[in-house]
Amino acid sequence: MQNGDFCSISVHLDSLTKKTIMKTLVFGASGATGKHLVEHLLKAGKQVKIIVRFNSRIPDSWLDNENISIIRSDISIVSVEQMSEYLKDCEAAASCLGHNLTLKGIYGKPRRLVRDTVKLICDAILHIRPTKPIKIVLMNTAGNRNRDLDEPISLGQKIVLALLRLMLPPHVDNEQAADHLRLKVGQSNQYVEWAVVRPDTLINEIQVSNYTLHNSPTRSAIFKPGQTSRINVGHFMAKLILDDTTWQMWKGQMPVIYNELQNTGKNGIR
Repeated sequence: MQNGDFCSISVHLDSLTKKTIMKTLVFGASGATGKHLVEHLLKAGKQVKIIVRFNSRIPDSWLDNENISIIRSDISIVSVEQMSEYLKDCEAAASCLGHNLTLKGIYGKPRRLVRDTVKLICDAILHIRPTKPIKIVLMNTAGNRNRDLDEPISLGQKIVLALLRLMLPPHVDNEQAADHLRLKVGQSNQYVEWAVVRPDTLINEIQVSNYTLHNSPTRSAIFKPGQTSRINVGHFMAKLILDDTTWQMWKGQMPVIYNELQNTGKNGIR
């Protein structure tokens, strides 16, 4: 499959491969999507580290789970050396970080939480110089274009996105976080491999359902958005970490994920 080719993959429920080799470090684990990612990893028998703020609420079941290491810290003050220590026994790092939809969350500091965290992770991995590349899986948004591909958007959407860049710092944060992986890390880094997961409008569902994966959006994230359940995002992110076939298919790319009922019907690999 070449970059730029359209690909639609229908993903059906299956059991994730149970392998416990090294750990996964999860950022944003206390959030609505991050919790699902952690639960999927635990269900697959994975050992997980999470970095959460001192006042973050996490499930009680995690507190006495021997497969979870809980690090209470403010990510904005973690040094490269500290992050290197957190990552040295990990094969993957996953970020579900985002900004709270409040005035403080949108316009307060840190305005570049996601970008700065991605940069910190990358700098720490380069500091470690692992013998095998460490995976980075970043949750992003379908509203962010993959500029490595020809993803045409309408003039109206271009205008709206330009306004969002001016008015909503979180949108710029998402763009710059993905751009750091695309442009600074690139496709052939010997220490870092990455994938950026782009859900559309996030909704809550209680169980994993079928979903489709695409190289590029199949609908306008602004004028005709699709839906993606948070639990499906967590499932796909876990599968990227756990399943090498899935990783080889999507590494260095920015797959878009929709709940299956939101598929537009474009032909592709199913």
